[in-house]
Amino acid sequence: MPPTVTDAAVVDPVCGMTIAPEDAAGTFVLGERTYHFCATSCRDRFAKDPEAFLPGPTCSSCPPSPPPPFSPSEADYTCPMHPEIVQKGPGACPICGMALEPRIAARDEHNPELDVMERRFRLSALLTAPLLVMMAAEMLGARLGHTWLDGPLGAWLQLALATPVVLWGGAPFFARAAHSVRTRRLNMFTLIGLGTGSAYGFSLVATLAPGLFPSSFRGHGGTLALYFEPAAVIVTLVLLGQVLELRARARTGEALRSLLDLAPPTARRLREGAEEDVPLGEVRPGDRLRVRPGEKVPVDGLVMEGASAVDESMLTGEPMPAEKTPGAIVTGGTLNGTGTFVMEARRVGADTLLARIVAMVGAAQRSRAPIQRLADRVSAWFVPAVIAAAVVTFALWAWVGPEPRMAHALVNAVAVLIIACPCALGLATPMSIMVATGRGAQAGVLVREAEALERLETVDTLVVDKTGTLTEGRPSVVTVEPVAGVGKAELLRLAAGVERASEHPLAAPIVAAALDRGLAPGEPLDFEARAGHGAVGRLEGRRVAVGSARLAEESGPLAPELTQRAAALRDAGQTVVFVVVDGRPAGLLGLADAIKPSAREAIETLHREGLRIVMMTGDEAATASVVARALGIDQVIAGVLPQEKAAEVQRLQAEGHRVAMAGDGINDAPALAQADVGIAMGSGTDVAMESAGVTLVKGDLRGLVRARRLSRATLRNIRQNLFFAFAYNALGVPVAAGVLYPFFGLLLGPMIASAAMTLSSLSVIASALRLRRVAL
Repeated sequence: MPPTVTDAAVVDPVCGMTIAPEDAAGTFVLGERTYHFCATSCRDRFAKDPEAFLPGPTCSSCPPSPPPPFSPSEADYTCPMHPEIVQKGPGACPICGMALEPRIAARDEHNPELDVMERRFRLSALLTAPLLVMMAAEMLGARLGHTWLDGPLGAWLQLALATPVVLWGGAPFFARAAHSVRTRRLNMFTLIGLGTGSAYGFSLVATLAPGLFPSSFRGHGGTLALYFEPAAVIVTLVLLGQVLELRARARTGEALRSLLDLAPPTARRLREGAEEDVPLGEVRPGDRLRVRPGEKVPVDGLVMEGASAVDESMLTGEPMPAEKTPGAIVTGGTLNGTGTFVMEARRVGADTLLARIVAMVGAAQRSRAPIQRLADRVSAWFVPAVIAAAVVTFALWAWVGPEPRMAHALVNAVAVLIIACPCALGLATPMSIMVATGRGAQAGVLVREAEALERLETVDTLVVDKTGTLTEGRPSVVTVEPVAGVGKAELLRLAAGVERASEHPLAAPIVAAALDRGLAPGEPLDFEARAGHGAVGRLEGRRVAVGSARLAEESGPLAPELTQRAAALRDAGQTVVFVVVDGRPAGLLGLADAIKPSAREAIETLHREGLRIVMMTGDEAATASVVARALGIDQVIAGVLPQEKAAEVQRLQAEGHRVAMAGDGINDAPALAQADVGIAMGSGTDVAMESAGVTLVKGDLRGLVRARRLSRATLRNIRQNLFFAFAYNALGVPVAAGVLYPFFGLLLGPMIASAAMTLSSLSVIASALRLRRVAL
């Protein structure tokens, strides 16, 4: 069955959105032209003042442009897990305790919280290391005899080392734990605060007043067992987790900062015959700006004078440059070619298309809940249950326990809190993800976001970009059609000779095609570049013109068979270049973006995996349909701009599909961020890779099959780890509470509870390490 094709046809002059005429919410007739609008509000604004949205010498009715919105001062911060939380400036989420992040990225964004957490971690790790050595020596001393660590000196040394770690290093966690209690939103920090606080508090009392505790809880040599080491280790590990999390979240902002860097910092403004370079923030609607060869277009606007070819691949993903003549729309961030033109600024600051893309990527990234949300959902009942178990343990031992009852009650309650500290639960997911990402890297699958592996398992629809994903991403000569009496080699050699002196983007592939065929293009004389039309030069005594049909028709009308052949090549998705020698048409060249050799096999494999394949591209429908038919694509959505790609992904999600999006360009960034799983080609742009959760290093869709297998293995491993963690708590908490004491006289002291907690974490780590050997 042929693929379904959707082709956007008109542009709303108010907001710039591309829509199909039949989908327009309203129209307005001005002169001999009908304008279409995506919403009635756009039509009403246009009807009130059409001149504000159409080409003209000035835009007197346009309001002053607001300053660029990408300043870190007074920025709104929000929680990535709870986007409803918004406040001015950084802080912690009142619901989950997670560090807030800015809603809008800045070019140079500094994270002071990361600096603070790194300082706390470094000092805590330095002080915790001797505690671990002392614990090992103490355990060894218990076998070999009395050591100095058993005496008061060892206790006070442990107190001195652990106190800065727990009270200073763990201060943020205790603050978040206290806040969770005040707001009655218990979370992982509640357990961390209770576990470390109980271990430290018990040890502090045992050091200052050892006589409060019975002899049955005294270790080798008659001294009390202390638990400064578990408290310090827990705080240090949590600090390490915070540092790694904040670094990872900082990398998610690199996509937005890369997008911001696409806009030039200055623009060349024309006023009263003079030209001046001004900061981009000073450009206002109606300003006339000059864009010189090789410069980036500063803002959105209209070409008023001159002509050029503009590289708009950041928007469309297509390698073919777009010819720009007076009246054409240009977009900020796109790259000008060899021509010079004067444009009128129409949209600046937050109104530009680039700024809207930045906002869309940021919003899509925040809309996805990280995989750690599972731990918080568990904490909703796990934390109160552990606290209740500790309270019940204390009450029962204080009521019916052996003497001294209060000491037994305190020790057993502390054991419950220590053994229930969520180290195993917290490690269950991150350890599996860490090992899986390493295994994926070996197979050419780079996983940037933890939740990407979770979501990839359930994906049923794959949306793929055409250029750079299914095709090579660069034009090449695929057709050489000479007229009768002219050889193919001669036609290509003459065309390449003229194009050697041209800087047009299509010149390079023509020259490359000649060199690949062993031809030797000559050096042109009297070379002349015709902006927007092509190039003319003299080779071997003959005048050769290479370019558009309009350039070819300067010597007379083209033969019907030549124009028909050109139309057929265009229908096949090729860009046609005419060659004229001494005023007579010599033939034509067809350039196209070739399909990747591995694309067909990849699509067939993905179909066998049960995925529905949708191709979405900014290219025209005819070109997209050719590629779709060749590869067996299920559906094609053509002629879409970046914001429309994200909207199409959103539409598929609204229909109940779990969508993966594969792309390689800046234009794909919003859709990659919106999709349940974004998949970037390793040969693509940095912005695409930063916006995606998974990157296929070799740019080959066959890597997606390996990624799905890795996803299934990882999720299976995570479920096993969570089972181990819960099973450990289900068994350990009752034993720590003393449920075996009436039958066997067995108590699980805090030291044994600490060892059990460590062993549970080791079991989770060992389980996760099995992923290193998973077959992909």
